[in-house]
Amino acid sequence: MKILVLNPNTSETMTAEIDAAARAAAAPETEILTVQPVFGSVAIDSAAESYLSAVGVMDVVATLLAAGTFDADAVVLAGFGEHGKDALQEMLDVPVLDIAESAAHVAHLIGRRFSVVTTLARSIAPIEDRLLLAGLAAHCASVRACGLGTAEVDADPAGAVAAIVAEAERAVTLDGADVICLGCAGMAGVTAAITEKLGVPAVDGVAAAVGLAQMLVGLNLSTSKAGVHAAGPDNARTHWPLSQGLPT
Repeated sequence: MKILVLNPNTSETMTAEIDAAARAAAAPETEILTVQPVFGSVAIDSAAESYLSAVGVMDVVATLLAAGTFDADAVVLAGFGEHGKDALQEMLDVPVLDIAESAAHVAHLIGRRFSVVTTLARSIAPIEDRLLLAGLAAHCASVRACGLGTAEVDADPAGAVAAIVAEAERAVTLDGADVICLGCAGMAGVTAAITEKLGVPAVDGVAAAVGLAQMLVGLNLSTSKAGVHAAGPDNARTHWPLSQGLPT
C-alpha cells in the first residue's frame, strides 16, 4: 500500500515533520511518500494562503497524472481543514482524507466531546466551518487558538508545546472536552505532553488520516464517484499544470 501525503505549504522542515508523523502511524508494509507544492506559502494562516495551497496540491497531483506516475492507493491532505480536498476527490479514484476531518472522526470514536487547539484565532472560524460541513460540529466542544502562527510552531517546538498544552487544559476544564485534536500538522509531537498532563487522549490529524486511509484501502473502499465527486468536465485549461511553466 502506498499513501501520498501532501503538505499544502512549502516548508521543507514541516514536510519532514509531517513525513515522520505519517511514517510513525503507518503499518510496516505501508509506503509513505510526503511531498510539498512547487509554489505557494511557507505557512498557511489566512484564507488567501489556504486557497493558494489548494492550487499547489492540485498542481502536484495534476503533474503526476499528466506524467502517468500517480500510483498512490490513498492521499492525505495534511493541512488542518485547508481547501483542496473536494478538488482532489474529483481528480482521483482513490480515497482522499483531510487531517481535520480525520482527527475529528477519530476523536468522536473515543470520546463524547472533543476540542481543537489550533494556531491563530483567525483559524478558528474556518475550522468550525469545516467541522460543520463534515457533520461533526455537534460533537465539538470548542475550537481554541494557542496564539502562535504555523511558522512559529515550526520554529519554536518547546514554546509551542507549552502554549498548546495550556490551551488544551482550558478546553478540558472550561469547555468539557474529553479528547483534544491538534489543529495543525506541525503539532504532532504534542500528543504525549497533553495526555501526560491532562489525562485525556490527544489526536494528531496526520496519524489519524494515515490510519483511516489504511483502513479504507484494506476494505477496498474509496470516494463515491456517483455524485458531487464525479470527474469534472474536460474543459480546456491554459497553463495547467501551472508548475510546468515555472523556471526550474
